[in-house]
Amino acid sequence: MPLDTGTAERVAQRSRRARARRRALGFLATDTAAWIGGFVAAVWARYEFHPPPGQLGRAATAGGIAALMYVVVAAVRRLHSGRHPLGTLQEVQGLAGTATTTSGVLLVALLPSPDRPVPVSTPLVGGALALLFMLAARFAYRHRRDLAMRPDVRSSTPVLLFGLGDAGQGLLRAMLGDPRSRYLPVGALDDDPDKRNLRVGGVRVLGSRRDIAEAVRRTGATTLIFSVANADAKLIRQIREATLRTGAAFKILPPVRDLVDHRITVTDVRDVQISDLLGRRQVVGELPLSGNGLTGRRVLVTGAGGSIGSELCRQVMKADPGELMMLDRDESALHALQMSLNGRALLDGPELILADLRDDERIRRIVRERRPDVIFHAAALKHLTLLQRHPGEAVLTNVWGTLSVLDACRDVAKFVNISTDKAAAPVSVLGYSKRITERLTAHAAHRFPGTFLSVRFGNVLSSRGSVVTAFQRQIEAGRPLTVTHPEVTRYLMTVQEAVHLVLQAAEIGRDGEALVLDMGEPVRIADLARQLAEQAASTVPVVYTGLRPGEKLHEDLFGAGEVDDRPLHPLISHVTVPVLDPLEVSGLDPYADPDKIVAQLAQLCAPSVRPVVQVPLSR
Repeated sequence: MPLDTGTAERVAQRSRRARARRRALGFLATDTAAWIGGFVAAVWARYEFHPPPGQLGRAATAGGIAALMYVVVAAVRRLHSGRHPLGTLQEVQGLAGTATTTSGVLLVALLPSPDRPVPVSTPLVGGALALLFMLAARFAYRHRRDLAMRPDVRSSTPVLLFGLGDAGQGLLRAMLGDPRSRYLPVGALDDDPDKRNLRVGGVRVLGSRRDIAEAVRRTGATTLIFSVANADAKLIRQIREATLRTGAAFKILPPVRDLVDHRITVTDVRDVQISDLLGRRQVVGELPLSGNGLTGRRVLVTGAGGSIGSELCRQVMKADPGELMMLDRDESALHALQMSLNGRALLDGPELILADLRDDERIRRIVRERRPDVIFHAAALKHLTLLQRHPGEAVLTNVWGTLSVLDACRDVAKFVNISTDKAAAPVSVLGYSKRITERLTAHAAHRFPGTFLSVRFGNVLSSRGSVVTAFQRQIEAGRPLTVTHPEVTRYLMTVQEAVHLVLQAAEIGRDGEALVLDMGEPVRIADLARQLAEQAASTVPVVYTGLRPGEKLHEDLFGAGEVDDRPLHPLISHVTVPVLDPLEVSGLDPYADPDKIVAQLAQLCAPSVRPVVQVPLSR
């Protein structure tokens, strides 16, 4: 009959206590033998292996007395300082201190005696030998236990580790200390010449990056795990390409910044991601973000079900807001968002708001009744090509929808408009509409007492409809990867970077300006396609389709007349945005001929439009 949980736990506890008693008795016997053997060896050596009759017997007796005294001293020391884990440096220090004290007491006891049973040097030499024997016994026990904890050779994958710094050594010890680990390290590689032939846990450094192929051949490793903390993308690509040429698989340990909440474990090892190969620096994560501006405040996120909006909600939740309101017109997106936040999606809470930006009166009522302190406006139509064909939709949602939210924000403390790099020197309907929202936000900054600003960033990796997502789906469908132009480049960010910038803007942004992140170097989309194709199981061709209307070959971060000013942080630019009176956009006709709408949007972005500048209200 199977045991119940409580009985099984009691049986397990008794078993553990029994093992602990056997281990303690075993070490007591070993230590006693060590003291007796140490004293006998000391006397034997003292008389050059020809001791007088009876001397070895007296030495053995003295060793027994020393062992008894050692137990007493050890008990007293443990009573005051506790005991230490087996085989650790602290235990070595404790053993050495106890053995020294024991030898000292015996030496002091022998010195006054005219008729010494053993030579006066015996406590010193015998104590040192006893300590050596005790340490050897403990190290042997620890070594045997460590071997028993290693992964099973028959069921684990032999791996090489590239990088044996702190992160690599932490991962190595985690592998060697988990008998259920799916990885068994058989060697390591490191470019540091000082680590050549270094052994950690019995695993040897076999060379540098130039020796990957030879190390794979010698060890039979079928996987290489890249374990260099915070390495740049160029090194990751080089090691990955060298690994794949050998036929071995390539895995990676995430950057240390992603592992700050826990010790490195085997489960942290993952497949390489496109962000690893592109080298996004996660520079925003280095910026200070106190979250105090959101703690206890009522926060509203529009477009909460989208890629940016949902990540915004997740990060805002960490700041402990007084209330988080999540607005979207897509009920399925709200369902998925609530599920990701709470692990359930009953859709019955007041935090979810189903509404459309195009319903001006509905938006006004929501803001008036819910009284948010901070609004993050992420709702927008974003697909460039579709908006180019249907510009009226950009007017209705991006322009007038944003204006509806702004008009309702007279008592809001902070308003952050999510913009895009396509708003800098715009040439597309998407760019025009987002540039107009920047200017309308700047106008609201002059009308209302709160802080109104915009945040401008590039393409978001793996967001819905992003180029990475499109490429991955083409690979899954067995289709070629379509790229518009061999030289086209884009600024790319992770969604975490983008959202952190938005939250940073809420803290350091000033009225009426747009914040622009230093996003590093733009990425060639053709290179991105090639790197994704290399990860595919089969050969995937790349097809060039040509630039579509409204697309640039290279994106801009700053428009004409904008100055790259970084007064508060070297990675954040503050751009002055000219205001645009809402009366200027009221004349737009979303149902007019598409070409006419595009021309009107472009005209509203042109410097020739003379905005109405009003005197700011007192703050």
